[in-house]
Amino acid sequence: MALTDTQLKALKPKTKPYIVTDSSGLYVEVIPTGGVCWRYRYRLHGKQEKVSLGRYPDLSLKAARQKRAELAALVAQGQSPAQQKQRAKVELHAALTVREFAAQWMKDVVQRVRKNSRTIELYLEADILPAIGDRRLREVTPTDVQAIVFRKRDAGREKAAAMLRGILKRLFDYAMAQTLIEYNPIASLPTRFVTTLTSRDRVLEPAEIRTFLIELYQSNMARRSKLALHLLLLTLARKGELTRARWEHLNFDAGEWLIPSENSKTDKPHMVYLSCQVIELFRELQMLAGDSEWVLPGRVKDQPLSDAALNQALVGINFSIPQFTIHDLRRTASTRLNEMGYAGDVIEKALNHTQVGVRGIYNRAEYREQRQTMLQFWSDWVADLIDERKILVFNFRKAG
Repeated sequence: MALTDTQLKALKPKTKPYIVTDSSGLYVEVIPTGGVCWRYRYRLHGKQEKVSLGRYPDLSLKAARQKRAELAALVAQGQSPAQQKQRAKVELHAALTVREFAAQWMKDVVQRVRKNSRTIELYLEADILPAIGDRRLREVTPTDVQAIVFRKRDAGREKAAAMLRGILKRLFDYAMAQTLIEYNPIASLPTRFVTTLTSRDRVLEPAEIRTFLIELYQSNMARRSKLALHLLLLTLARKGELTRARWEHLNFDAGEWLIPSENSKTDKPHMVYLSCQVIELFRELQMLAGDSEWVLPGRVKDQPLSDAALNQALVGINFSIPQFTIHDLRRTASTRLNEMGYAGDVIEKALNHTQVGVRGIYNRAEYREQRQTMLQFWSDWVADLIDERKILVFNFRKAG
């Protein structure tokens, strides 16, 4: 029985795709996301083929039947509509320029996961498109993209060069995913040839801390992982200390988080003093955790989130700043607090480091009040770097 517009409008998505036929090989496929797609199925030289016509209601019932009639005429002449469409697609892809594809990438990828894509747009407009924008996507060579990055690096702007490399990698990775190119031309240029920063000396600048937090919360990462990474920056705690934390270790009224000896790298209990902002982050994690005993529940029942899962979550975000690791967040906090004039002993105690030598033997001070003051100041300082009302669920105002 032929379809009607009333029937088409009444179609509802299900958990799996399903089809509803019209006539003479024309049908619609309803996909779980709600899309309704026209298809034409036919036989040619004893084989069944099908071709997509477009989406309903963009392509009306009347227009779909007209298109089906045109394609049926081709089949009657022994021609394959599916093969013709594929050839046209290949020809279109072959002619696609970097400028055209960059516009598609910005729309399909960047602007969908970032509320503010201006930084990437600036690098495209200032450095990438003037150099290779009019080149066909398939014709871009490693030499072309290396020249763009090295021009910035040789001008003494290593961080900007690293950002350029990251943008180019993401752009051409997407082209590969779309089967438009067979290899990524920037892949032959490792980051180590662009910037001298290494994981052992990586410290985020204040502007990079701001970018990290904004892009973190704008990403499609799981909310609990966002909160966890934010917590590691504010508390100076180690990754494993947080992933193995239980709710019984936290006392919001006292503003304390006890890291038991079995979770501590030093094999000794360690107390983390909680700022107002940190307490709010933990409270949201508590809502997300439900009835789990773990602060960060894992996918396996009664097990915490693994350290590897948190690492993978961070790597999964293409930040617009040079690469960094989770441990670099601890180094960043330590470095900035030292620059702010806080006593080294207080910072080392907050980091849960074991002092060596004579001082380590005789210094048993806990620096409770100093650590409380310092960690609240650090949370306030970080909060001042961002416009938290735009990106966070809670308003992380300064204390007091």
